[in-house]
Amino acid sequence: MRRWLVAAAVGVVALTGCAIEVEEEVEEEVELVSAPVLGTPGPLAGSSGSFVTAVDGEIVTCEGWGGNDCDTVYDIGSVTKQFTAAAIVTLQSMGRLDVHDRIGRHLDGVPRDKRAITVEQLLTHTSGLVGSLGGDYEPLSRDDLLREAFASELRSEPGSRYFYSNVGYSLLAAIIETASGEGYEQFLARHLFEPAGMTSTGYVLPDWDAADVAVEYDARGRTQGTPLDHRWAADGPYWNLRGNGGILSTARDMYRWSVALDGDGLRELFRPRVREGAHADSWYGYGWVVLDTPLGRVQWHNGGNGWSYAEVTRVPSEDAFAFWVTNRSRGAGWNLERHGLTDALVSKIGRAAEGGSPPD
Repeated sequence: MRRWLVAAAVGVVALTGCAIEVEEEVEEEVELVSAPVLGTPGPLAGSSGSFVTAVDGEIVTCEGWGGNDCDTVYDIGSVTKQFTAAAIVTLQSMGRLDVHDRIGRHLDGVPRDKRAITVEQLLTHTSGLVGSLGGDYEPLSRDDLLREAFASELRSEPGSRYFYSNVGYSLLAAIIETASGEGYEQFLARHLFEPAGMTSTGYVLPDWDAADVAVEYDARGRTQGTPLDHRWAADGPYWNLRGNGGILSTARDMYRWSVALDGDGLRELFRPRVREGAHADSWYGYGWVVLDTPLGRVQWHNGGNGWSYAEVTRVPSEDAFAFWVTNRSRGAGWNLERHGLTDALVSKIGRAAEGGSPPD
């Protein structure tokens, strides 16, 4: 994954300074994007999705394939974590909390073995908490989440090791509610999405046209319904998912989010804080993975639910951004979660923008 991410960063830089239209080139090439990635002679049968690229804060292209477009709505999975992290940083700027607070300052009933856990350790996956407490669509309430999380056995001493934890980000969602006095989605909508102009991002608050919400498909092409058809509470997903995944968004809104991220208040998200493994070449910040490359630091995250899958990439040194998402991540002989589609898409768009031929 990290190897192709470096290549993707190189591809992004090819976009810098271009001002020509690339839509026709992209439309022709996106159907064949699987060829250089998978070694197949044609498009991914049954694949559909959307992508957006931008340079210097301006969209280069925002397109879809397989019948989707720039405004198709998808479940973006764990890309949700950066919104949760941004909400925590926003609350800190408002004086409602400090990332160095122990979680017991904001949550009741924290047992002795977890009293040392801090908000920052939840953000950086160093709390020692388990990865999950069950399936995404199990009807787990907020109180159930807290009880089960606090009763779980720690994987490591708080602050000592990196273990990716969805539970930790759901606890952050609970802390956001306590510190703000608002519901999790309500706080994100008022303080993050609305200021950024993100009208199509959220759990249940946006007024989506049902026809714009992508139907998800499994590897055999069987429909799984839209994200809104899955078992959720009236105000959004249950607490195995809330705060760590399941946000719905569009390629266009993710571009708007990237622009908002350039504001001073959210730069703390990208500071590399903990190495993702003993020998890893990447670090976790707050809801973002940070990777050092020859171009400087690349900021990245992915997310998926087994059907939909998304990736977002930023190259700050070149003011470049790319996001893509699919509502069918796997099919016969292909798996978009394992192949460098970010590299292939961005490189093709970059070559088109330069006026050259797509790479062989």
